[in-house]
Amino acid sequence: MDGSHKARRALPTLLDWPVVRQVRDGDFLGRGRAVTSPTTRSQTARTKTADRVVQSICPYCAVGCGQKIFVKDEKIVQIEGDPDSPISRGRLCPKGSASEQLVNSPVRQTQVLYRAPHATEWTTLDLDQATDMIADRFLETRRRTWQDTDEDGRLLARTMGIASLGGATLDNEENYLIKKLFTAAGAIQIENQARI
Repeated sequence: MDGSHKARRALPTLLDWPVVRQVRDGDFLGRGRAVTSPTTRSQTARTKTADRVVQSICPYCAVGCGQKIFVKDEKIVQIEGDPDSPISRGRLCPKGSASEQLVNSPVRQTQVLYRAPHATEWTTLDLDQATDMIADRFLETRRRTWQDTDEDGRLLARTMGIASLGGATLDNEENYLIKKLFTAAGAIQIENQARI
């Protein structure tokens, strides 16, 4: 055996067995140090090494659960429920618990993608250009489908060419403003995913 070969770890003895450690350490319920491995004891939680903790709100639904965001080297390393939040009291649903992936996922979309009619490929658009395209199409659809009156001359002042389906990722204030916008634009088909 040459010197480059790593020495094998010593095999555990009877005294290393977890049940023996439990009795020896007085950890009869097996909830303490006696049942953790040396590897587990040597690891440090990401929350302990964070540079700072920022309070935020989960972006996934309208509940508004509080989050504690742990940042290290200007990168989010962990997100947990905020026990100081009167709404969630430190709890997060599975989606909220996994929200760290929202910002750190390598497949996260960070650009506006557009696929023209009948095209087979996506193209990248500037945000201002995409916003202008949406506004132009919204106004053109409203102009083309506007109904002032019905066939009997009764006032309608509506468009049937525009509808809104809101999402529960928006908070109450955002949904209120969207409702006001679409009502002012004459749309009558306004719904929210949370009610469907």
